[in-house]
Amino acid sequence: MRKETHIKSYSAAELKAKQGRSRTDLKKVDAMTDAELERVIAEDEDERDVQPDWTRAKLVFVEPKQSIHLRLEREIIDFFKAQGKGHISRMQAVLKAYANAHRPHAK
Repeated sequence: MRKETHIKSYSAAELKAKQGRSRTDLKKVDAMTDAELERVIAEDEDERDVQPDWTRAKLVFVEPKQSIHLRLEREIIDFFKAQGKGHISRMQAVLKAYANAHRPHAK
């Protein structure tokens, strides 16, 4: 497997130093009442006119994946592994896309 030249490694300290600092004054937010918070949110340009409708929200439980034993040709395994970490997830995505493309559409 060839080494990717664009991959960089960082220590935990370097990653922490790269993180942006939050400009949110959490003490100020904690001191606000619910009514004050609602008013500030309503005045925020990005939040204006956003009214989530929770009456239609649905709780979705993800089905657990089923473990199977699958024998594949070396060529297929090598192809996905050559793309780096996550080759099994990519194989899953390809199989799912194929199944979705060949599934009869519900009307």
